Amino acid sequence: MLDIQRKDTIIAIATAAGAGAIAVIRLSGKDSISLVDAAFISGAKSAKSLKESKSHRLHFGTIQDDEAILDEVLVSVFKNPHSFTGEDVIEISCHGSVYIQQKMLEYFLFKGARLAQPGEFTLRAFLNGKLDLSQAEAVADIIAADSASSHRLAMNQLRGGFSNEIALLREQLIHFASLIELELDFAEEDVEFASRADLMKTVEKLRSVIQGLVDSFEVGNVLKNGIPVVIAGEPNVGKSTLLNALLNEDRAIVSEIAGTTRDTIEEEIVLGGVKFRFIDTAGIRDTTDTIEKIGVEKTYEKMRQSPVVIYLFDVNNTTSSALENQLEELKRELSPGFRIIPVGNKIDGKNLEELEKEFKDTPSILFISAKQRINLFAISEILSKDVKSGLLEGKDTVVTNVRHADALRKTAEALGRVHTGLSSNVTNDFIAGDLRHALHYLGEITGQISSDDLLANIFSKFCIGK
Repeated sequence: MLDIQRKDTIIAIATAAGAGAIAVIRLSGKDSISLVDAAFISGAKSAKSLKESKSHRLHFGTIQDDEAILDEVLVSVFKNPHSFTGEDVIEISCHGSVYIQQKMLEYFLFKGARLAQPGEFTLRAFLNGKLDLSQAEAVADIIAADSASSHRLAMNQLRGGFSNEIALLREQLIHFASLIELELDFAEEDVEFASRADLMKTVEKLRSVIQGLVDSFEVGNVLKNGIPVVIAGEPNVGKSTLLNALLNEDRAIVSEIAGTTRDTIEEEIVLGGVKFRFIDTAGIRDTTDTIEKIGVEKTYEKMRQSPVVIYLFDVNNTTSSALENQLEELKRELSPGFRIIPVGNKIDGKNLEELEKEFKDTPSILFISAKQRINLFAISEILSKDVKSGLLEGKDTVVTNVRHADALRKTAEALGRVHTGLSSNVTNDFIAGDLRHALHYLGEITGQISSDDLLANIFSKFCIGK
C-alpha cells in the first residue's frame, strides 16, 4: 500500500486553515514540477521553464487555469533528492484568500494530483531516507511545541541527538550478537569468540544506558505536556486568588467564604520557557461537609501525582511552629521526592524583615500578596530554577515519546534475560534469541524495523500538509 502511494503526486495546503496574508500550496511527487509548469506563466521574459530550473530557486509569475489567472505567486522548486521528501517538490506561495487556496487545490487535483493524507509529506521523507522514524515524529512535536523546553527537546530529536544515541547502542548490540551467532556457526568445534566476562560487562553497560533513557521519559513527558504544580493550603488562604494572579485573569471563583473551591481547577502557564500546569485545589481541613470532604481527598490525590506543591499559608494567622507542623503533616501524607515550596500570602502592610525573621527556620520560603500581585515573580524564578537545575541540566538526551519509552523498556527486559542467561551459562541459541529481540525493539524506534500499521498510526496524527 505504501509503495503505491509513493507513485502519486500529492498536494495540500501547508499553512494554517483560513484566510491570511499568504498561503503555501505544497506538491510532492514525480509529476509535481510538470503539473505546475503547465499552469505557470513566468514574470521574466527570458526565464526558463520550471523543469529546466535549478533546485532551490524562486520564480515569480502567475498561475493560470484553462480560462483565467488564479493569482500572482512565488514558486519554489526543490528537485529530488534535495528536498524535504526526497522527491520533486513545488511550493506555491499565493495570497491567503480561502477562495484562491481552494481554486488552486481544485485545479491541480483536476490535473492529476491527489490530496495528501495527514503526515504524508513527512512519511515520504522517512520512506526516502531523509529522516529516520524518531526524527519524523519530532516534526510533529516541533509543530505542537508551546514552550522553550518542549521546543528544545523536539529540536534535539529532529537534529538526530536521540537517533545517534540509539544508533550507538544498536551498533554495540550488533557486534555482541555477531559474536554469539558466530559461536553458533561453530558450535561443533566448541569455539569461544568472546570472553563471557567481557560480554557481561557490555550487557551491564548497555542496560545502564537504556535504563537512564527510560528514566528520562518521566522528565521528558512532564516537560512536553506541562509540569504539574499543585497550589495547596488551608481554606481561605488565597489559593484561587494566586491562580488568577498568575494567569492574569479571573479563572477561579474567589470568596471570603471558606471552602469555596470544591474541585480542582487546572490551567497552563509558560514561565521561563517551561510549561507548567497549575492546579488550584480545595482547602485542606477536617470537615463534615460530604462534598467538601471529596474535594480535600482530590487535593491529596493531585499532590501525590505532582512533583511540586506550592503550600500557601496566611501570614496573619499562622505561626512558624504551626507552619512546620502543617509541612510535616504533608510530608507524612505524600511520598518522598516531591518538592514543597512554602509561600506566605497576604503580606499587605506587613514588615517583610520581621516575617523573614519569624520564619527563618523554614527553608526556601517566599512571601507574596496574591491580591496585590506583590513578589509573584519569585514563584516564577524558583520554579524555573528548580526545573533547569533538577530536570534539564546534565541530560543531553531526554525521551519524550511514549512509543520510544515502551520500546526501550522492552529492550531492557530482553537484555535482562541475556544477563541472566550469561550468568546461568545457558546455551548460545537462547542468548542469541534475546539479543535479536533487543535489536528488534531498538530498530522500531528509528524505523529500521517497522510495519505499515505502525507507520499509519504514527503519521495519521500529523496535520495535513506536513
